[in-house]
Parts: sequence; structure tokens; C-alpha cells
Amino acid sequence: MKKPAALFLPFIGLALAVGALLPGAQAANAEGILKKIDENRVSGNKVIISEMIIHGRRGSRTLRVKSWIQGTDKSFSEYLDPPREQGTKMLKLGDQLWTYYPASDRIILIAGHMLRQSVMGSDLSYEDMLEDPTLLGNHVATINGEETLLERPCWLMSLEAKKADAAYPQRRIWVDRERYTVLKEERFARSGKLLKITTVESVRRLGGRWVPDRARFKDALSEGEGTEFVIRDIEFDAAIPDSLFSKASLRK
Repeated sequence: MKKPAALFLPFIGLALAVGALLPGAQAANAEGILKKIDENRVSGNKVIISEMIIHGRRGSRTLRVKSWIQGTDKSFSEYLDPPREQGTKMLKLGDQLWTYYPASDRIILIAGHMLRQSVMGSDLSYEDMLEDPTLLGNHVATINGEETLLERPCWLMSLEAKKADAAYPQRRIWVDRERYTVLKEERFARSGKLLKITTVESVRRLGGRWVPDRARFKDALSEGEGTEFVIRDIEFDAAIPDSLFSKASLRK
């Protein structure tokens, strides 16, 4: 699209209200929204310190993680706390993921059936970690209506994966109409069965971007309160050496 998506916002609201949005125009506007979402949340290099609060049957535990991220294909993470998990590292290169366990001094390639396993007992799977975070190139989107979340006006959209082997063939997202942040997401199997739910609890302005800094990720097929993700610090456009994204870095 050559024109900024913001120019179309008044027309989208009006057309949805009267049910007069033509299919071709709707598709174009939906693509524009996905583009804006991607532009807001996908950056070049960033360093993030976050917490993962896992609510399990026997109580809750908190893991603190530092992650170095380059684009959408490279990431390196190290667990800082608690002591039991300290030094555990993960390396993502494209569609491959390795984990290093300091207690055994082993590097394990996460592949096959292992991808569906839980990460540290959380509601997040290794398959979720490998997922391409961009929406525009991977989905066909449709605007279904409007709702309000966190006192913010949102578009309610449905997404259909372009790839037949996608982990989540169908999704529903609630998109802040002004900030282009996804405030809620539901992921479905091809059968329509609900698999995962992400609910954003707060959003902050960081580094010139709107960033969901607290969210809850829930496996719909399991009991419990889900897993909370909290961003404690984030640095955009960080200087990250390319050498960090290597298997050799896992043992350093």
C-alpha cells in the first residue's frame, strides 16, 4: 500500500458500522493493519530482560531471562534466575532451536516431537518460540468488527495461515486501532478447536514503540492460570555481535 494505513481509519469505522465495506477494500485495509502491527513490534536488534511467571499446580515460580534478538530469525537467551535454571541458554537460528543445560554440559537440538513440549513447564511450547512473529506475509486477514479492550477501541480480525503446515491454521486478534498493538489473540487448530490464548494486561511506550509489557499466555487444553510474561527492560537498535548467534556461544 502506498498510502499510510492511518488515512483509512475513519472510513473503516464508518463502513463497519453500516456493513458496507466491499470485500476487496476490506482485504486491502486488513493487510494495511497487519503491516502496521509488524512495523510496531518487529525491529532490527533488541535486548530484553524479562520475567516468566509460571503458575502451576504446586504454586508459582518466576524465571528471569535476558534475550538478544536480531530481526525475526536469530535470538539468544540466557536464564539468570532462579539458581536452579541459571546458565541455561537457548539459541534460535531460523527454524532450528538449541538448548544448553549447564548441569550436564549438553547442547540439545529441539526437533520433531520435542517441539510440542513445554518450555520450562510453562504454557509456551518450543514450537511457539520458533514461530515467525510477522503477520502480513503469513496470513490472510479479515476484519470482523470492533470491540473495546483495556478501554481501547479495537478491530476484531480473523487470520488464516497461508501455509498448510502452520502450527495454528486459524487465529482471532484484537488490534488497538491507534497503537497497532495486539491486545488479545486466540489460536485455533484447523478443526476450529481453541488451543492457545494470549491476553495483554498493560502496554507502555518504549523506544518510540508501543510495547505490551505484561501479558498472560494460556494453553486452552490444560488447567491452571497460564504463564505471565513481564518485560522489565528493553533496548532497541542494540549493538549485538554476530558471533553471539552461534552454538559456540552456548557454552561460554
